[in-house]
Amino acid sequence: MKARAAVADGAGFWSLEEVEVGAPGPGEVLVEMRAAGICHTDHASLCWGRPLVMGHEGAGVVLAVGEGVNAVSVGARVVLNWAVPCGVCPQCGRGDAVLCERTRPARVLERTEGHARAEGTLWRGVPVERSFNLGTLSTHTLVRAEAVTAIPESVPWASACIVGCGVMTGFGSVVNAAKVTAGSSVVVLGCGGVGLNVLQGARIAGATVRIAVDARKGALENARRFGATHGILSDAGDVEFEGLMAQVQALTGGRGADYAFEATSVPALAFAPLRLVRDGGMALQVSGINDGVRVPMPWFMWNKTYVTPLYGGCVPGRDFPRIFGHYGRGELLLDELVTRTYRLEELGAAMADMLEGRNAKGVVVF
Repeated sequence: MKARAAVADGAGFWSLEEVEVGAPGPGEVLVEMRAAGICHTDHASLCWGRPLVMGHEGAGVVLAVGEGVNAVSVGARVVLNWAVPCGVCPQCGRGDAVLCERTRPARVLERTEGHARAEGTLWRGVPVERSFNLGTLSTHTLVRAEAVTAIPESVPWASACIVGCGVMTGFGSVVNAAKVTAGSSVVVLGCGGVGLNVLQGARIAGATVRIAVDARKGALENARRFGATHGILSDAGDVEFEGLMAQVQALTGGRGADYAFEATSVPALAFAPLRLVRDGGMALQVSGINDGVRVPMPWFMWNKTYVTPLYGGCVPGRDFPRIFGHYGRGELLLDELVTRTYRLEELGAAMADMLEGRNAKGVVVF
């Protein structure tokens, strides 16, 4: 089947190309994409050193299934996840599908057996990989059955697709990784797509003090819609976070927050959460920063925990129905997260709007 796709060249550029998507083999599913979310990882994928079909957030309709696929059938509405478990390795056996040792979902710079099988997707007559084994910025994609989860009929496509990464990462980091408790205090640095879902997760978990930090006044105003009880405008000159720490402490009885989350993708802020939590508190870096960063060891005192959770500890069969359940009861906002939709031909504008911070979430609708 011929498909239209955004293909990264590995050297910083992308183009719209025709690709050939094969029929599903055993354990595979062919999906006609209806919507694909845009995030900073998609921009980073332009420079991963090899061509690939872009995109890792998506939702669509199952067109065909391969031998042995029973979980979904033709016509099913599905959301895709990029932590595709093998189901048999030690990590999958202990319930950590995001750390699968065979598909290795986080090792996006490595060539592993988890990427597209050779005959699955062709570009210019040769095999091409799909970003995170998905390649959602394409009219059609071929994925393993473990990568799809059925979604309710009531969820719009644009709202459904962002659950596949941005919503899951923020929400899951709160409920699965941090296990935020009722009555606690939470601060989040960055009020983009992931940060807003940290706030939503904290509200649903029962945290009573939920502090949003951002350099943009508009972002702080928007954060209150998603659950922030307080907003702090960050100061670029506060490089040691002394001023920010004082403001957070003033809002938390002088102690510091119980939990602090970084959701900016800014390397200089990777360890900032350590400055904002109380002794024994938990600091989490959830934006996936890969740059080398230095940190003063005293920031870890006393008994603070620093965690870099992957994909919010996603277990699709458990977490996606839970998220859609919260959405259906009006407890978690999805529609409101989508600032703007684009056609695939407008991907350049979608990327620019994301990089300039104009969107909470931008979504390509097919």
